[in-house]
Amino acid sequence: MENALLHFDDQRYRLIAWCIMPNHVHALIEMKEDWNLARIVHSWKSYTSHTANEILGRSGEFWFREYHDRFIRDDDHFAKAVRYIEHNPVTGLVRLREEWRWCSAWWQKEKE
Repeated sequence: MENALLHFDDQRYRLIAWCIMPNHVHALIEMKEDWNLARIVHSWKSYTSHTANEILGRSGEFWFREYHDRFIRDDDHFAKAVRYIEHNPVTGLVRLREEWRWCSAWWQKEKE
């Protein structure tokens, strides 16, 4: 999933924050011109479902058809969304957000 998110970063969208959890994914992106959210999410789901099903030796639906999305209203909403995404694994998986390997907070820590 991480490879799928990072693959088209700065081409189809700008990946701002993300967190890959055991059973769901959060991503905050800024879409580039000519790319809408439905196409972007479809490409992530298509690639990752085929890859995961191959690894698991299974076929069929992998992801739920629907996804939850929202528009960012203002700077405060943006900051809250980033904080929510990056703190998602602190719900019992890790103590600090930077400890979760599949999260933009971990990547930021590694760059420093």
